[in-house]
Amino acid sequence: MRLFRSILVFTAVCALSAVALAESPAIGAAAPDFQLTTLDGKSFSLASEAKAHKAVVVMFISTQCPYSNAYNDRMRDMASAYASKGVVFAGLNSNKNEDAAKATSHAKAHGHTFPIMKDPGNKVADMYDAQHTPTVFVVDPQGKVRYEGRIDENYEDPAGVTSPDLKNALDSLLAGKPVAKTVTKAFGCSIKRV
Repeated sequence: MRLFRSILVFTAVCALSAVALAESPAIGAAAPDFQLTTLDGKSFSLASEAKAHKAVVVMFISTQCPYSNAYNDRMRDMASAYASKGVVFAGLNSNKNEDAAKATSHAKAHGHTFPIMKDPGNKVADMYDAQHTPTVFVVDPQGKVRYEGRIDENYEDPAGVTSPDLKNALDSLLAGKPVAKTVTKAFGCSIKRV
């Protein structure tokens, strides 16, 4: 019985340690690469997209989260506005309770033309330690993380935004300047993990 308890305690400690070790990639560190298939059947490689663009915005999004949905128009508009500047937006749906069919119909309903992918087993969300939707990461052409956090501080009222954090990060990066605010606290719904 003592041996069983010792093994049980050891296993629990190891499991908790593994969870505690998961953390977001540091600003300036290499962004974890991933290859997924978009909802329309195309291959997407973060490393390839980063090399081919001035920046990649990796967005963890949801079809059911009211916070994420409050940003649907802003995500669409920013993706469109920054495409001509060499920036690609990529949506990742890591929620186990939102299937590809639902994500596809949601994207069409909101005019999202940027690549959107399901993240099976929330592996990419785990690599980035993404906890909420929406959460964004900006990756530069060298594959390094330059910004992590929220899109802005006001999900309720786009006209009332006073801190357009993602826009500011992209504008600085595109101008060849350091990003002033590299990390902000993301908020929203928790990612429904496997």
